[in-house]
Amino acid sequence: MSDTIKTGRTDAQKLISFIIPCYASEGSVALVMQEIRDVVAQREAFDYQIVAVNDCSPDGVLEVLKREAAQDPKVLAIDLARNSGRHCALLCGCHYAEGDYVVFIDDDLQCPTDRLWDLMEPLLSGNYDVAIAKYPKKTQSGFKNFGSRVNDAVATWLLGKDPDLKFSNFSVMKRFVRDEVIKYTNPYPYLSGLMLRSTSRVTNVVMEERTRTIGVGHYNFRKSFALWMNSFTAFSVKPLRFATMCGILFAIIGAFMTLYVVIRKLLIPTIAIGYSSTMAIILFTGGMIMFMLGLIGEYIGRIYISLNNSPQFVVREIYGEVTDRRK
Repeated sequence: MSDTIKTGRTDAQKLISFIIPCYASEGSVALVMQEIRDVVAQREAFDYQIVAVNDCSPDGVLEVLKREAAQDPKVLAIDLARNSGRHCALLCGCHYAEGDYVVFIDDDLQCPTDRLWDLMEPLLSGNYDVAIAKYPKKTQSGFKNFGSRVNDAVATWLLGKDPDLKFSNFSVMKRFVRDEVIKYTNPYPYLSGLMLRSTSRVTNVVMEERTRTIGVGHYNFRKSFALWMNSFTAFSVKPLRFATMCGILFAIIGAFMTLYVVIRKLLIPTIAIGYSSTMAIILFTGGMIMFMLGLIGEYIGRIYISLNNSPQFVVREIYGEVTDRRK
């Protein structure tokens, strides 16, 4: 029996792969899948594939995914052996996504799935390769909003991102971008950076983020900081250049200060050298040196882990049929 018959898709239809990273969403992920089915059914020219990745969730998400995969041949459930984080889970899903378009969507019903066709319009028109939902008002805590602004500023500086371009948890990319993304094999993926280095034709689509009605958020300070470090060190050497420039600047300042102190002492021998000012300079420069060494150490540590071939994710088991449904 051919793949077309098994999936019910005609050769003329385009396939959309939805990648859902799942964590503590036992009560919502099945609803997200059903909403995907309902929205895709609005257009006969498209079919869907759902790749749901269980990121070692502590609740009963895996059982829900297994049930969905058993009932729907278009659902592929992937069970990871350890918690790898959202970006690693999404990257895992990319390896199994077979669609002409690949959509990243969360498992908590906050992504406005009903606006899918608005999100895809820039790609369908041929003008863009990636489209990302832009939320004028995010339904999250002030701390998370602050973290989002910091990550956005870092991406703008390090990756050359357009300051007006905003990243969010709901996005779509063309197949060739997905093919470039999965070429990244290092253990610290940052998907926004991977998409930006694959294409410059990226745009935002303005829409409203839904209010969370089921469950609670799990993106704590540790995870936010880890994501920030990935964006800070994974795709640019600018931080190292910044450290170099700081070193040169402090060396110049130190030389002028030394010259100033010596001349001042020669002109006014009675001046006592100040203990407080000396300690302040030592503490400040010492702190800067330790910061720069820590930054260099972070790079070296990541290089070491990458050389050891540390995996991005480890798949324990796959539920559903892995096959190229584009055929």
